[in-house]
Amino acid sequence: MQERMNELIKIINEADYNYHTLDNPTISDQEYDSYLRELFEIEEEHPEWVREDSPTQHAGGKIIEGFQKVTHKIPMMSLSDVFSESEVIAFDERIRKEGIKPQYMCELKIDGLSVSLLYEKGKLVRAATRGDGTVGEDITHNAKTIKVIPLKLKEEIDLEVRGEIFMNKKTLEELNEKRKKNNEPLLQNCRNAAAGSIRQLDSKIAAERKLDNFIYHLPDPEDYGLKTHEEAIRYMHDLGFKTNPNNRLVDSIEEVLAYIEEKGKLRPSLPYDIDGIVIKVNSIEQQRMLGYTAKFPKWATAYKFPAEEVLTKLKDIIFTVGRTGQITPNAVLDPVIVAGSTISRATLHNEDYVKEKDLKIGDVVSIRKAGDVIPEVVEVKVERRTGQEKDFEMIKECPMCHTQLVKKEGQVDYFCPNKKCPARHIESLIHFVSRDAMNIDGLGDRIMEDFYNFHYIGNIADIYSLKEHEKDMIRLEGYGEKSVSNLLEAIENSKANSLEKLLFGLGIPHVGEKTAKILAEKWETMENLEKATYEELVETPDIGEIIAKSILDYFADSSHTAIIEELKDLGINMKYLGEKREAKEDFAGKTFVLTGALEKFTREEAERQIENLGGKTSSSVSKKTYAVIVGVSPGSKYDKAQELGIPIWTEDELEEKLKN
Repeated sequence: MQERMNELIKIINEADYNYHTLDNPTISDQEYDSYLRELFEIEEEHPEWVREDSPTQHAGGKIIEGFQKVTHKIPMMSLSDVFSESEVIAFDERIRKEGIKPQYMCELKIDGLSVSLLYEKGKLVRAATRGDGTVGEDITHNAKTIKVIPLKLKEEIDLEVRGEIFMNKKTLEELNEKRKKNNEPLLQNCRNAAAGSIRQLDSKIAAERKLDNFIYHLPDPEDYGLKTHEEAIRYMHDLGFKTNPNNRLVDSIEEVLAYIEEKGKLRPSLPYDIDGIVIKVNSIEQQRMLGYTAKFPKWATAYKFPAEEVLTKLKDIIFTVGRTGQITPNAVLDPVIVAGSTISRATLHNEDYVKEKDLKIGDVVSIRKAGDVIPEVVEVKVERRTGQEKDFEMIKECPMCHTQLVKKEGQVDYFCPNKKCPARHIESLIHFVSRDAMNIDGLGDRIMEDFYNFHYIGNIADIYSLKEHEKDMIRLEGYGEKSVSNLLEAIENSKANSLEKLLFGLGIPHVGEKTAKILAEKWETMENLEKATYEELVETPDIGEIIAKSILDYFADSSHTAIIEELKDLGINMKYLGEKREAKEDFAGKTFVLTGALEKFTREEAERQIENLGGKTSSSVSKKTYAVIVGVSPGSKYDKAQELGIPIWTEDELEEKLKN
């Protein structure tokens, strides 16, 4: 089951990166939600397995290169998605089971780009994208060009608001008319046009795009004496923000469903694109009572409209090789426009998926962008077959190195076992420079592939010798003196990263971001870790037999230790630079659950302090829970703790134990 959990984390994190960072979705919303639900279930059953890099721990997406990073004081969480009337009703039932009789605010889900606007004494001082929910991009220079975003509020107050930047349909038409006359590529749809506009380095370009904005969220309404979401919307409107006039407060789930039906019919006539309806509990107190999962607020959800489907031809099925050697079949399609985007590729996931769909090369297939975003092959139009179609055959050899593929018992995926396969090697290089590893800005996937093909980079140590190719890089199309200089500076800066970033970047099997942090913290230096014994490793919290063996096998390979020595000679830091957690008896290795509204801590502060003392936190109560910490209006977790006989701590008790 832990192996399945690791597989799900990989699938979902890759999907998040492709969707949020590259604007290039690779799996359907339905699959994404199915994987995420399965992952939540495994982690709920085994909270001790929860990894720091699990998509349940964070919300979504990565930072686009070229913009200053911004850390959100309050994380910008995403919403859970529902796709049917029954799921909307189930959302309502879960809330009512907590003893809450809710009013709901229904809002149109604008298809654009999330933004946080920060004001000090009534003046706009910063605008930032959501990014991965914790760290986003500073887009202040472009946000100021959007006329509906006030540069100065009607009151001289400090506050943060959140909303959606978008482009109107008419604006897109006008822009494309001009671009057509100038023989420029046309903008595909409003969402991509808005995202591309706001990421321009030149604010003049953003100003020409005539972007729009609705504000829909005040992160800390109680600080302003507000008791409901409706009051917060009205308050923000009165301060000078543009809010959506289609918002509606309702008293029952039947009225929510009626709103969804009404706005679904109205959707084509709206001046902007929407991809669903957002449903929020109106009472701020009830929102606090319901709280949050690791990724979503429990008091809100987003209903997604059914996706548009179009027909096209499946021209071919090709195969790609991932960093772990996983082989993935991909559909090559006659290019077709789906919901405003041109689609020519779609992932087919694995052999079983292709066979279940009964896909043949040459078939006419229906394509949709599930949730209006991710392209997927829906079904074969069997009645359109001519007899000329070719049966799908799973390859037996790696398409890059021609090594015989292997398929482990109980798994659906095939793998290339050749660790020196060029495709696997490129993927491992890309992983090393990625944000969660060495975090080298400017070395995206395509650039890494170019540098590999140009023989600038053959292994990870070569990244730190790229300066030798500086003149060659400047001459390359799309590069320049400034961009190459920035890249070399980013590479140099990465040498100072703490040990856990390097450990994760090395790609040691089964060593994720959280495990790398545990290893770095305990052994403090690479040299100490290399000398660690099997017994020492398995005695470490969260390091089981599989991970321990994987670490030993990695360091037993002389090619790996040679690279590490080379990195050391190049000046890469080999020491842990973070704060060392001080494990305490009341917390070390124990799992805690927080419930209710905390008054002496924010939830994030409480979780951080528990973890700093060696403990873990979970979103659900089980027999493995050591203690449940209760705030105001604790809800069902308190009841379950009593039922299981689990100790219950008040905030005062938690504070006392933290002090001691």
